[in-house]
Amino acid sequence: MQFGTRARALKAWAPLLPFAAWMLLFLGIPAVAVAIGAFEKSTGSGLTMANVNTATTGVYLLGFKNSLKMALVTSIIPGIAGTFLAYAIHTSRGTVLRRLVVTASGVLANFGGIPLAFLFIASIGAEHALVNNWLADVSVHLWPSFNLYTFSGVALVYMYFQVPLMVLVTLPAFEGLKASWHEAAENLGAHTWQYWRYIGVPVLLPSLLGSTLLLFGSALSAYATADALTAGTLALTPLQIGSFLNGNVIAGEQNVGKALALGLVLIVAVVMGLYVLLQRRASRWLH
Repeated sequence: MQFGTRARALKAWAPLLPFAAWMLLFLGIPAVAVAIGAFEKSTGSGLTMANVNTATTGVYLLGFKNSLKMALVTSIIPGIAGTFLAYAIHTSRGTVLRRLVVTASGVLANFGGIPLAFLFIASIGAEHALVNNWLADVSVHLWPSFNLYTFSGVALVYMYFQVPLMVLVTLPAFEGLKASWHEAAENLGAHTWQYWRYIGVPVLLPSLLGSTLLLFGSALSAYATADALTAGTLALTPLQIGSFLNGNVIAGEQNVGKALALGLVLIVAVVMGLYVLLQRRASRWLH
């Protein structure tokens, strides 16, 4: 009996083995190597806290602060905008329009890196860029009042793919709201705002917060777009890690990049842990 039970359990888990092996090879082992390297001496053998101390001071501490600030700005604002857009899509009666918006959101949410940076540079990145020329024709001069290559410029570019991502991950939550709940609330004499206050918002809140955390983790770890826009001049932790990978290393600080990566991994792990907890809470209502 026990052998049969174990065989059935092994059969049930067998399809996950390739995924588990992939996660171990490309995520688990590198994460362990980074964690160990963050405490290794750059010269000789032994462990040290010097790498971590360096990674949490000066320009590296500024990088963490800017990265967290960037992640907050580009998760809260797109989170709010994406929520209202997802609600508009959910209540839309136009099936074709809805499919087009959802498809476009799927494409734009995965559009980033150098192509996205080039798109904004060609549009508003210079005095005679395309959009700037159009605005100049109507006596609106955006350049040089707005600089694409600063913190605010990078934040604007991040929102280009963060808002569609919020739409994609939030729309299923709205679709999980049962029409019978609204009808029952109306039959009991509740107004629309009372329905959202006592039923809709409490049910959606875990999903909305979890989706915002997902945006936070996405913005925190983004690299290619910011690197293409600023060429590393903006202090962001992913760019600083990339600088170490490119060989821009000060003597004796070879493992500081691993300490920076460890800090980023820990932050993302906490964010993703909270995301999983919120999704579990949301699933109680949406299934």
